[in-house]
Amino acid sequence: MAFFKEHLEKIKAMVFDVDGVLSSDTSPLNADGDPIRTANVKDGYAIRNALNMNFHIGIITGGAIDRIRLRYEKIGVPHIYMGVRDKVKCLNDFMDKTGVKAEEILFMGDDLVDFPVMKMVGVAVCPIDAVSEIKEISSYISDKKGGEGCVRDIIEQVMRAQENWHNEYSFYWKSI
Repeated sequence: MAFFKEHLEKIKAMVFDVDGVLSSDTSPLNADGDPIRTANVKDGYAIRNALNMNFHIGIITGGAIDRIRLRYEKIGVPHIYMGVRDKVKCLNDFMDKTGVKAEEILFMGDDLVDFPVMKMVGVAVCPIDAVSEIKEISSYISDKKGGEGCVRDIIEQVMRAQENWHNEYSFYWKSI
């Protein structure tokens, strides 16, 4: 049986949920009653670093807030699925577009809606404040909460396992 870190060596793509993963699961509401999403700058840096090293990055979320799309498009994330009701369908589309196999994908989710897609991928992970059912199927539980660096944590682990965390682009913001 392989250790968790050995599974990271074959990861070619990382896909993330937004609410409770890239964004805190507790936030104030705007005038329309919608949550105001947060964004962790260290998560953003790690995503950019992974993109620079040719990892495929995707976001699959049930939310449909334009500011989320804008944030991750500015970082360079090419595969953003919003307003999603069927995350499995979106992951299949992501695999078709990237040519990456399910066993080469890491997915980070935090709640029951992520369960089916997390069962499909090679490595399922979650933040420390994920629900118990998600923790039970996760290969790794970050010591960070959603929106508080859990994405940076797992991206850094993947890239360190593949010996490319410190790379030619690590010390400045390279545009794609």
